[in-house]
Amino acid sequence: MSKTRQSHDPEARLLVRTYAVTHPANLGIEARSFDRWDQLAYAARGVMNVTTVGGTWVVPPHRAVWIPAGVEHAVAMTGRVQLRTVFFRRAMTRQRMPRSPCAVNVPPLLRELILEATRVGLLHRDVPAQARLARVMVDRMETLPVAPLQLPMPAEPRARRAAEVIIEHPGRPGVLANAARKAGATRRTLERLFLAQTQMTLGRWRQRARLISALRRLAEGRAVTEVALDVGYATPSAFIAAFRSELGTTPRRYFDLSPPG
Repeated sequence: MSKTRQSHDPEARLLVRTYAVTHPANLGIEARSFDRWDQLAYAARGVMNVTTVGGTWVVPPHRAVWIPAGVEHAVAMTGRVQLRTVFFRRAMTRQRMPRSPCAVNVPPLLRELILEATRVGLLHRDVPAQARLARVMVDRMETLPVAPLQLPMPAEPRARRAAEVIIEHPGRPGVLANAARKAGATRRTLERLFLAQTQMTLGRWRQRARLISALRRLAEGRAVTEVALDVGYATPSAFIAAFRSELGTTPRRYFDLSPPG
């Protein structure tokens, strides 16, 4: 693009756009996508659920979801959420960040960079301090480990229907048999489809669904004992052990990791 055209097109100067808003409890944002902008969706306070055709993530404040341009996604709030989203011009990130959605950890430095960017609002390529801030954010994101928070969704119709049944009542006894019946498939067929399409066994997928459901309940402030029973564990200790095995820490510690806003 020529310099003359850039001077008459303010958006051409932008490297980063931001969106900062506090959403009320239980608000849902309908599925949408952004064609020219990659985004990092981060909740400074509260917990949000991000859903794409390929999976679901539950995102507490020490995590964020990376959503590449063109990926349709819906967002639902669990409790009151301070949403801080940073949109990056695709040319900045397309060679350095994944081209499919993923959850990432947000260490303190990146958190402060996100909050500073949303305070400024827009970062321009021809403002040196703003351009440096944009580049540092991308540098820090590129090194982040992917967090194991995704519930991958199968695309095959029978497996998809079974997944929807399991998500609705992940802790209910007999849910796998019920899912197979409603999907019109045998348990063995579902096992094969889930492994092929999600790289997880059906049992492990259901385990992840139970933990995703538990995270939503914990984010609402419910007690660990109540949540454990809600999602189908016989005892709180069994739930805590499963939680630690999947996420590396206890439920209480997981949410305590969230930095103050």
